[in-house]
Amino acid sequence: MNLMSRLIIGAGVAGSLLTGGIIGATLAGPLGVSAATSSSAAATAASPSAGSGTFVPNETAAHEAGESAAREAQENAGQVPTVP
Repeated sequence: MNLMSRLIIGAGVAGSLLTGGIIGATLAGPLGVSAATSSSAAATAASPSAGSGTFVPNETAAHEAGESAAREAQENAGQVPTVP
């Protein structure tokens, strides 16, 4: 291969990469933005404590009946339970 054909092939490869990047950014750009906004909205809607940041234990009788003493102690101390 001579120098001219190498330059032509290199320019073709570079042009293909640039075109593919532009097409990919055009297609994936809006998807990334919509995914970021919808997930934060979904997380806000699913949040039961309205942003208070404190742990609220489940004190219903059905839940308490199947709970271990270690888990109950963690809940009473205001900690997020780490034991089953």
